[in-house]
Amino acid sequence: MDIDNSGKLDAARALQSKLESAKLNIVEDQNRFDTLQSTLAKDPGLVSEGVAGTTDPAIVAAEVASQISFLRNLKFQYLEQKAKDQYVKTIVSDEPPIINADDNELLRIENDKKKEILSAAKARLAEKYSDVRTLAPLVEQDYNKARALTQEAAALASKILDARLTLTRLRQAHPHPRLTIPAANTQLDDQIVEMQQLDDELQQVNTQVDTVKERVKAGAVEVERLRVERAELEKQVNAGQKEVQDGRVVGLYDWYTVALAMHRTLLDLETAHSESENELHLTYAVAPQGSTQRRHIFIKLLFLPNSRMLGEVQVEGLSEDVEDVVGAHLQANDVPGLIAAVLARARAGA
Repeated sequence: MDIDNSGKLDAARALQSKLESAKLNIVEDQNRFDTLQSTLAKDPGLVSEGVAGTTDPAIVAAEVASQISFLRNLKFQYLEQKAKDQYVKTIVSDEPPIINADDNELLRIENDKKKEILSAAKARLAEKYSDVRTLAPLVEQDYNKARALTQEAAALASKILDARLTLTRLRQAHPHPRLTIPAANTQLDDQIVEMQQLDDELQQVNTQVDTVKERVKAGAVEVERLRVERAELEKQVNAGQKEVQDGRVVGLYDWYTVALAMHRTLLDLETAHSESENELHLTYAVAPQGSTQRRHIFIKLLFLPNSRMLGEVQVEGLSEDVEDVVGAHLQANDVPGLIAAVLARARAGA
């Protein structure tokens, strides 16, 4: 790569030196134009004296227009004086000159030839002006391209030198052993794997955050519900204190309430609802072993009317079939044992 850059830099320098040493007519013409422009700006009368060179086209056009006007007036005066002279000579002459049709024809032919020569000269001059107008922008465009290429080559040469200097500084700042392309690719692969792992961890953390938010939200709802229940219970307690004369009732009620709350906490009981006189709905929030996410277990107990005998049990929320456990405890009419067995299955990860 250094050899290729050196070759390109040498080629750019050769092109720049060649352009600088080449004798371009457009550069010489520009210098000559600037010199004559400064000279004619000091003395515009040099144009009328026939000074060779170029000047501002507007000045030349104004000078030519004034000269044409002067020559036309001079020609008119000359023709007028000549006609007067010939008229006077013809009148005062003893023998007037003989002018016939042949002389007039010769004069006409001579005049036509002069007109043709003048028309041809004007056509050549107009063609030359047209060529100048057509070629001048092209020459200027080529010159601008060459100058732009020269400037670009110089800028590229400067950038190449700056890049070499920067590369030298980097080599001095980072001595051997340097990081190679295979080592860099390996490091990049390791970083990609690490970023993927971090992304997975981030997703897990976000999931946990969402779970905690849901739990906090549910806890806030539960706290609000408990506040409402507390307010209602306080109203009932106040009403009971007014109606009951025995002061032990309040203490027993508090003890019963605390015992019931502790019982629910120990058994992970969320709700207990009596659908009818012989139907009870229980909902438990059980966390399987090795997991923090709770699972809701719904147990429906249906008793025989006017008795304490179990007639039917429905369990929802378990992935395994617990018909054997339900059947055994249903025959024994063991409700506490049935609930304990189902909760044990749920905590075991069933």
